[in-house]
Amino acid sequence: MMDNASDDSFDLNSPVDDTPKREMDRDSLFLKAVLTFSQSGASGEVRIRNLSSGGMMVEAPVQAKRGDSVSVELRNIGVVTGTIAWVAQDRFGVAFNHVIDPKLARKPVGQAKIEMPSYLRTPKSKHSFYR
Repeated sequence: MMDNASDDSFDLNSPVDDTPKREMDRDSLFLKAVLTFSQSGASGEVRIRNLSSGGMMVEAPVQAKRGDSVSVELRNIGVVTGTIAWVAQDRFGVAFNHVIDPKLARKPVGQAKIEMPSYLRTPKSKHSFYR
């Protein structure tokens, strides 16, 4: 039998449940994001400590309670909605409403292709002197 007090995970197939399970792979990371509480509209920057396809562990000095609806803006993924599944001191778990690909959040943010300035380019000529 699992010890509920020390287990910090959740199951996507059931609503917030008293018997959480560790079935999803978690990706440990340190990622900043903006989290918004749906009911109050309060938002702020949080630190994401681990991320899986079904949820995340967040670190932030906020008054969160189990069952609160939240949304979070994740890099390369966009806005993801979920529900707070557990709370412990300055950390809490969020169960996402929809599965995501957590590997996308690790990818660097895309940059537009930068064209090389004309003064650094090799001159192009129609006729080559070399074979």
